[in-house]
Amino acid sequence: MQYGLIGEKLGHSFSKEIHELLAGYQYELRPLSRAEFPAFMQQADFAAINVTIPYKELVIPYLAEVDEQAAKIGAVNTIVKRDGCLCGYNTDFAGVVYLLKNHGIDLNGRNVLILGTGGTSKTVRAVAESQGAAAISFVSRNGGQRANWLDYQQAAAQRDVQVIINTTPRGMYPQNGEQPLLDLAAFPRLEAVVDVIYNPLRSNLVLQAQALGLQACGGLEMLVAQAKYAAELFCGQPIAEAAIDEVYRRLRRQKLNLALIGMPGCGKSTVGRLLAERLGRPLLDCDKEIVRRSGQAIADIFAEQGEAKFRQIESQTLAYIAKEGGQVIACGGGVVLRPENIQALRQNSLLIWLDRPLEQLAVGKGRPLSPNPEANRLLYQQRAPLYQQYADYRQACAQTPAETVELLVEYWQTI
Repeated sequence: MQYGLIGEKLGHSFSKEIHELLAGYQYELRPLSRAEFPAFMQQADFAAINVTIPYKELVIPYLAEVDEQAAKIGAVNTIVKRDGCLCGYNTDFAGVVYLLKNHGIDLNGRNVLILGTGGTSKTVRAVAESQGAAAISFVSRNGGQRANWLDYQQAAAQRDVQVIINTTPRGMYPQNGEQPLLDLAAFPRLEAVVDVIYNPLRSNLVLQAQALGLQACGGLEMLVAQAKYAAELFCGQPIAEAAIDEVYRRLRRQKLNLALIGMPGCGKSTVGRLLAERLGRPLLDCDKEIVRRSGQAIADIFAEQGEAKFRQIESQTLAYIAKEGGQVIACGGGVVLRPENIQALRQNSLLIWLDRPLEQLAVGKGRPLSPNPEANRLLYQQRAPLYQQYADYRQACAQTPAETVELLVEYWQTI
């Protein structure tokens, strides 16, 4: 391996795409078990590597030289071989600084709560100290092991916390629905929340913070920034700072889903199919996936088990679909009835409301809740406010599905 990333679990990683966009070299992902790790480091058959959970601290004894900043932090995420010797660096520090600055989050004079006690939490602590944080506390499930280490119950009692930074993997793909065991509403002085998780694009923690009106961001920009600084060490030459934002925006567009919501009969399936073809993306039709997973037609589920059971199956199916990125998702018309569906979609998706005039909506044809125009009118009155509330963008349906798709592509190109 020339260049690459080591870690215990790398199925969630975007690093290969990022490095190859930044510098053009081939970059490998090398998952290593804890049993495999020592032999890999002893052989050191690489030119330069990045290091992620859980090896940022464990690599240090294998290094001939550790950069002063990395040594002070006690964690290494970048290793470069020079004249046969392994040299360690911490580019996460600069990545965190970039993320905070880019989102206007100031740690100076703030009371900072850091979730997690691993290598990344040490980096975040170093950044907080360098920026003049007034107080820094760590939170872990065990807590109390040393000064300023809290368990989650003790942390919830810290009423003066102003910035929370999550460095744990809780909520990371594929456990998207999880969240650190803290309710952000318990912190009356809270100003900002940072989650270093980047897959999903917006974790449940970030979504809760945004719902509370707090400044909040995920970790994708940090990941790109630290990769840029690592790539400079790999290649021994500078990369323009503007490349961070360029790669971040490109990758975000690549990973975002386009989730179509709207009334039954508005054309979500047809528009979704054409849009997926136009953009070269897979189409996930939620209703078809329900039929596939349950082995029953939707009308039969309604008739035999009732709407409540159908909504449960729909939520389970949507949570599964929405974990992945880079898709077009055609949602069922009632997806907006359950907040957990919107939460699952918003982690990786842009919600687009396909709004077709009521009189143009198809009725009947196996649609259990809109068998006739009057039933459809009542359904529209109930759901239209929810579509408007949850949509990131409203697209009025054009005369043909193909014309609607072109309008959506025009919008997508502005994102």
